[in-house]
Amino acid sequence: MERGGGFRYHLGPMAQIREIKKRIVAVRTIRRITKTMQMIATAKFTASLSRAKASRPYMERIRELVAEVAARAGDVSHPLCQPPQKAAKKELILVVASDRGLCGAYNGHVLRTAMKAIKAAREAGREPVVEVVGKKAIAFFKFQKIAVAQRHAFGDKPQFEAVEVLANRLIQDYLAGGFDACRVVFMKFVSNSRQVPETLQLLPLNMAAAEAGAPTAGGASLYEFTPNAQELLGELLPRTLKVSLFQAIIDAIVSENVMRMVAMKSATDNAAGLGRTLNRSYNRARQARITTELTEIVSGAAALE
Repeated sequence: MERGGGFRYHLGPMAQIREIKKRIVAVRTIRRITKTMQMIATAKFTASLSRAKASRPYMERIRELVAEVAARAGDVSHPLCQPPQKAAKKELILVVASDRGLCGAYNGHVLRTAMKAIKAAREAGREPVVEVVGKKAIAFFKFQKIAVAQRHAFGDKPQFEAVEVLANRLIQDYLAGGFDACRVVFMKFVSNSRQVPETLQLLPLNMAAAEAGAPTAGGASLYEFTPNAQELLGELLPRTLKVSLFQAIIDAIVSENVMRMVAMKSATDNAAGLGRTLNRSYNRARQARITTELTEIVSGAAALE
């Protein structure tokens, strides 16, 4: 038997036909399974995309608000924006992968980006502390002989309250000097046809970048802060961090679902193509068998004359 649906005639006609028939049934079953998985992934993608679109404007607006307050507040600083006073020589890397496979190159792209982040941390003289979301990341880092400090599970519909618990712990550990920086590696959803692996610096918050995106001072209105700018930043910065982490996890789930949808559609199409090829092989084998039987009948009749 050859690959690609073709067969050599080293089997007898009946054996060959039975073998092709078995493969047709198997391919048909696989096609039904992949089609069902495609429909499930499509439904999950639609739901997760609506959640991502609903939360994105809030994230963007709170970032703009932090940028405005930082630009107008003058020389006001916050511990979440400053490196720890005593360097811990550690960097926390949170990797957001998937619990399940069959989603194309999703996990491959994310985990390769995570390895680059780990390498960059080591080159900067920091010990990488890896925490993961998703079972696939655990298996990968076990194979790479990299210890996983903690695993988090948020499911297909992550709740903000669950992500907030993780964000609060990261803030507390950072302020206590547990690590010098925190980065999140995830798949950012750009469009249905484009998903990009990204490394987001969660801590320390980059206020320089925020101020660069703020409105310019020329012609701008004067702000009077009540409460003062320090208290406002103390409230807004942790909220910004929590919302950014939540959006990263939602983006990762949207990207996973759309990539699984595309992978299952491709598998369904391939199964359909293979089924057509097997049907042609089956018809040829039947025709060859019929021709052989007719030849034998004619030969036998001629021998009796």
